[in-house]
Amino acid sequence: MNHNIVILGSQWGDEGKGKIVDFLTDKADAVVRFQGGHNAGHTLVINGEVTKLRLIPSGILHDGVKSFIGNGVVVSLDALHTEMEELLVRGVPVFERLRISEACPLVLPIHVALDEIRENALGDQKIGTTKRGIGPAYEDKIARRAVRIGDLAHPQKLKAKLKALLDLHNFTLKNYYKIETYFDLDETYAALLNYAKTILPMVTDVSADLNAIRLRHGKIIFEGAQGTLLDIDHGTYPFVTSSNTISGTVASGAGFGPCYIDAVVGITKAYTTRVGSGAYPTELFDEIGEHLGTKGCEFGTVTGRKRRTGWLDLVALRRAIEINSITSICLTKLDVLDGLKEIKVCVAYELDGKEVFYPPYGNADYIRCKPVYKTFNGWSEATFNQTDYNRLPQAARDYVRFIEKTLNVPIDIISTGPERNQNVIVKGIF
Repeated sequence: MNHNIVILGSQWGDEGKGKIVDFLTDKADAVVRFQGGHNAGHTLVINGEVTKLRLIPSGILHDGVKSFIGNGVVVSLDALHTEMEELLVRGVPVFERLRISEACPLVLPIHVALDEIRENALGDQKIGTTKRGIGPAYEDKIARRAVRIGDLAHPQKLKAKLKALLDLHNFTLKNYYKIETYFDLDETYAALLNYAKTILPMVTDVSADLNAIRLRHGKIIFEGAQGTLLDIDHGTYPFVTSSNTISGTVASGAGFGPCYIDAVVGITKAYTTRVGSGAYPTELFDEIGEHLGTKGCEFGTVTGRKRRTGWLDLVALRRAIEINSITSICLTKLDVLDGLKEIKVCVAYELDGKEVFYPPYGNADYIRCKPVYKTFNGWSEATFNQTDYNRLPQAARDYVRFIEKTLNVPIDIISTGPERNQNVIVKGIF
C-alpha cells in the first residue's frame, strides 16, 4: 500500500496537477507544497465552481486534511493573505487546516520590482518569468541573506536583516538599473509586522509534523509546482523556474526522507504546452495548435498568458520519468484530442543527422532538435466525461497503450474533463 506519494508535473507545467491532488486528497491526511511560490497556479473545478490556488496546497478544500507549506517554498505574505481571504469568504477554515514552515523565505515587494526590471531589460531574450519576485527571493535564500517566516517572531532582528537586504537591492536599482524606485525600511517593516499577527499562529515544524503522520501510518501527498522541464538543474535552462521541481526536492523542501516516499505520479498532458520562452520541438503553429489551445483552455492560471501548444513529446517525458523515478502516469486532457483525424507523438529527435532519445541540456542544441513523429489515427467518439476504460474509443486506448509500452510506465489514471470526478481509474494510487 502506498502511504506517501509525490504528484508532480512531467512536462513544462500546467498538466492538471491541482485537480488530481484534490481528487486523491479524499484518501489523504495531509497535502504538502515543497517548492516554488505564487508563480504556480492550480485550478480546481468542483460541481462547476472554479477555485484557483497559487501558494496554498490543493487539499485545502477537504475537511480533516492538513495543508502544509514546506521550507522549500518562497512565500509572498501579500499573495498568501489574498488567497486566504478568498477561501475564508467561501467558508473554508484556512486557519484550522493550513500550517507553514518557519524556514520559508519571504518574497518582498522589492523582489517583485527586481524581477520585473530584469525581465524587461532582457528584451527579446526574456525568460518568460511571471514577474512575481520568485527568482530574486531564491537568490537571497542562496546568498544566506533572506528574511524568513521565523524572523517575524523576532522584531528587532527582523528589522536589522530587512535593512541590510533593502540597502543592497535599493543600491542595485538605483546604480545599476538607473531606477529611482526606493523601498522604505519602515514601511516594509510595518507591513511585515502586520502580517505576522495572522501568519505566526500557523507556523509549525513541518518536517516533524509530517514524520509524525508517517509514524502513525497516515497518508501524505506532496504536491509539486510547475513541471520537470522547468527544473533549475534539469530543465530547458535558462528558460526555467528558480527552484528544483523534481521529486528529490521533497527531501529538502519538506524535510521528508527520500526512502519514505512510496510512489511518484507524473501528471502528463496528452499533448504538450509551455508558457514563456525556450526550446519546444513539437510546438504547433497551425490550426491543430489552435484547436488544442482553444479546446484545452490553455491560458495561464496565474498570468492569463496564452500557452504554446504541441504534440506529446516522449523524448522529454523519458527524461522526466527517470530523474523523478516516476512509478505511474496520470494522463490528463485526453478529451482535448477528441475529433482530430490524426494524432502525432514525438518518439525521437533528429540532431546533426542522428536520432537522439534524450533531450540535450543546452538550449543551443535543444532548439536545433527536430521531432521524429509516429502518427496515430484519431477518434470521433467523445472521451469527455468517460469513467470506464473499456468504453474509451479503441483508437484512444491504442494511443494510451503505446505511451505505456514506449516508456515502460503504467498509466493508472486518465483525466477526461476538468471536474474532480471526470476520471478513468485504471489502478488506484493509494
